[in-house]
Amino acid sequence: MVSWRRRPRPGLARLWCLCCLVLGCWRGALGCPASCNCSSWRIWCTESSPGIASFPVPQRSAEGDNVTEIYIANQENLKSINDNEVGYYVGLKNLTVVDSGLRFVSRQAFVKNVNLQYINLSRNNLSSLSKKPFHHLGLSDLILVDNPFKCSCEIMWIKKFQETKSYTETQDLYCTDENNKRTALLDMKVPNCDLPSANLSNYNITVVEGKSITLYCDTTGGPPPNVSWVVTNLVSNHESDTNKNPASLTIKNVSSMDSGLSISCVAENIVGEYQASAELTVFFAPNITFIESPTPDHHWCIPFTVKGNPKPTLQWFYEGAVLNESEYICTKIHVINQSEYHGCLQLDNPTHLNNGAYTLLAKNDYGEDEKRVDAHFMSVPGDGSGPILDPDVYEYETTPNDLGDATNNSNQITSTDVSNKENEDSITVYVVVGIAALVCTGLVITLIILKFGRHSKFGMKVHGEVKGVGLVDQIWLSLQDCDNEEQVMVTVNSDVHNNSTASDNNRLGFVLFHKIPLDG
Repeated sequence: MVSWRRRPRPGLARLWCLCCLVLGCWRGALGCPASCNCSSWRIWCTESSPGIASFPVPQRSAEGDNVTEIYIANQENLKSINDNEVGYYVGLKNLTVVDSGLRFVSRQAFVKNVNLQYINLSRNNLSSLSKKPFHHLGLSDLILVDNPFKCSCEIMWIKKFQETKSYTETQDLYCTDENNKRTALLDMKVPNCDLPSANLSNYNITVVEGKSITLYCDTTGGPPPNVSWVVTNLVSNHESDTNKNPASLTIKNVSSMDSGLSISCVAENIVGEYQASAELTVFFAPNITFIESPTPDHHWCIPFTVKGNPKPTLQWFYEGAVLNESEYICTKIHVINQSEYHGCLQLDNPTHLNNGAYTLLAKNDYGEDEKRVDAHFMSVPGDGSGPILDPDVYEYETTPNDLGDATNNSNQITSTDVSNKENEDSITVYVVVGIAALVCTGLVITLIILKFGRHSKFGMKVHGEVKGVGLVDQIWLSLQDCDNEEQVMVTVNSDVHNNSTASDNNRLGFVLFHKIPLDG
């Protein structure tokens, strides 16, 4: 029997080498330390030797964007988390640093890590910890067990954080006082250590454009909090004084552009922070910032934009007269943005009667503004200035009431129109009479053929009578059936007379056949 040893296939060996090469390239690109394992989405550092003294930093910032988890343990040389180290991993969600020598966390450590949800800093050497690195994060968990905290006002925020969060397992957090007495953090009491508060002198600020106003913020807390004003996007000139209590903010020559903005007073100390906000309302006269010639859409529209507070009333004028709005012509407001109104004057199938100058007047308690625009919808029929666009579309004609005091004479009838109508009626009369005569002639010929036909079943007697008032009124014929002794009466009627009027031209001639017994 021949013995043999299975050797690795060349293809599998090449694949393994390729994987090692890719991992090696990633490790080198990320700058992954020897004590860590790195992938495109996770960094895992647990080897104590040789260990790490700081977070691994990628050679290019984009290479850390996809990392969502960092786990560090058993790293005695890792003493601090400094500014911008964790900031390279903007997609980071879970951070764990446990069983290490961590003593300090910078106040700007997590300023770029807005996606952080879970932080575990257990079993380190933290004696104090500021709230500043965490205050902007929406953390679901912050685990800090088994750290040698000192009982001080600086860690009071951790107690408050515990009280506001519900955990499946309660954290046993302790601190030691000046006498090295170990106290549960939930029972810790520190004199003059309270959350700050802030109260504004006015929470609904109203001011007329161009005027000035001062807002005051009264704060409390221990230690006394620092006060700051948040006036993001405020256009008006302003100045603040935060060295006094209450702090003040003065807004000068208030602009209408600041209407609707929020102004906040922030009080912060080492325990935490508190924010109070007010809304600024600015009253100002209307201003028509935009209006242009009509554009066709589902309906014709004269677009406009009006600013004003309170909301201005809108009135349209056509050629100087008040435009009475109706279901065919009306104002529509499509978008309202703070004190800005976007809309249009909507016209349903306008004609040449609607051409002209349109003026918009906007008015409120603080003033008014007006703008004019010229509108051309259709050319006047027959004026030679051009064809009417899509004449079949325009079934609606504006009435005088729609156009205020404007006069509409487009429906007047001339003598030429009456003469043409009479000629048409005369032609109709002659045509009808001719048709009636032709029908009568055909009937007479048919009766003659039936009477003198050799093989006819009937022996017929024909009696005829013509009665007339006009050209043809009635022809009466009777045919006698020799076998059945019955007669057939044929009556041809025409109610159309030569002197018929135009209103009689709808009465046409007709033929009636009546079969009656001879004895009747």
